[in-house]
Amino acid sequence: MADLGDALLSTWIALTRLASPVGGIIVGTRRRRGKEDPARSAERLGHPSAGRPEGPLVWVHAVSVGEAMAAMPVIDRLTAEGKSVLVTTVTTTSAALVGHRLKPGLIHQFAPLDLAGPVDRFLAHWRPDLAVFVESEIWPVAIGRLADHGIPLVVANARLSPRSFRGWRRAAPAARAVFRRMSLVLAQTDDDGERFSNLGAPDVATFGNIKFDAGLPDVGIADLDALREGVGDRPMVLAASTHPGEDELLLTAFLSLKEKRPEALLVIVPRHPVRGGDIALLSEAAGLSVRRRSAGELPDAMTEIYVADTLGELSAFFRLATVVLMGGTFIDGIGGHNLIEPARLGAAVISGPHFSNWIDIYRAFIEAGGLKIVRSPGELADATLKLINEPALRAKQAAVGEQVVSGSAGAVARTIDAIMPLIGRASGGPPC
Repeated sequence: MADLGDALLSTWIALTRLASPVGGIIVGTRRRRGKEDPARSAERLGHPSAGRPEGPLVWVHAVSVGEAMAAMPVIDRLTAEGKSVLVTTVTTTSAALVGHRLKPGLIHQFAPLDLAGPVDRFLAHWRPDLAVFVESEIWPVAIGRLADHGIPLVVANARLSPRSFRGWRRAAPAARAVFRRMSLVLAQTDDDGERFSNLGAPDVATFGNIKFDAGLPDVGIADLDALREGVGDRPMVLAASTHPGEDELLLTAFLSLKEKRPEALLVIVPRHPVRGGDIALLSEAAGLSVRRRSAGELPDAMTEIYVADTLGELSAFFRLATVVLMGGTFIDGIGGHNLIEPARLGAAVISGPHFSNWIDIYRAFIEAGGLKIVRSPGELADATLKLINEPALRAKQAAVGEQVVSGSAGAVARTIDAIMPLIGRASGGPPC
């Protein structure tokens, strides 16, 4: 017998069906703001732009760049096993990332809005045998409709922040209805697993973080040698994935650093490349010589700030960096960014104190001595200078970081072993 939670979920799904015209308004507004691909925005309303392949199909949903990058090792293993994989994302940047990785057996579509109409059209066309949602994707309508059609749902690399947990707890009956429809939750940490269990997920296991298993990324840059020549022998400080409000702090620290190491070069890679012009103006206002990658410029001996306002090239800069400053951590409210990739590439990393979205990973690095935390521009300048001036210390910190990554691997294999038996267990398909 359906309980209050089931009734609430059913009512919500029905309401979103009645509100179907809202979907077109949402997509149209996002398209005008440059947040949707105009040529493919119909996919967001559940209208496919590709045909379904024959045989079993696994739907993998990864909302943005971070989740898409995390999912790629699992996707690669599935396609290597001969499974067709439909990858959905929401952001255009994540779509571009997946687009670069397309190969036989892999299809990309933009995810449908979490409204009954788009979701039903999506499921009717694609008829997935298994759905895999990556990290913290909890879509009530999609989860409800997958369960209605007997399609197993796995939440892989699952994480649920304390803040999100508290939000779901405030709607406990509805939360139970959603979470108990998850067939399997593969949590990153015991704490994540406990939060999913407390909200009603019936089958939860702690598998670790699949991001530790990613292979070395492609350089993704055609002019690497020219870029390396432009950097020369100078110490290169890389500020990776910065956000508004951080660039000012980083420039303040860099100006202090240059008093001791005037030849140093600061490369700023904004999280959103559209901010490149603003960062260049800030740098020029500080009296620094600036070049921008989006303008086709390379750094030269006179360049003090190089703004790398492009997509898909961060790994190349990680390889060239003397020291990496991890953006998203120097001001509150962002929650930090993944430091596994720079550590895997042998970089010595400095972080600010704000990394609430990655507490367990950052804690592992801090406890092992593979990450330096600073709390002010002055501390940042001093810590950066120390790593530049002491190559042995820099090498030791980088080596510890690499050890943390290698010692935490194995989640991809465990994830594949867990989800493969679920493929083909769907009890029925969406109606045609």
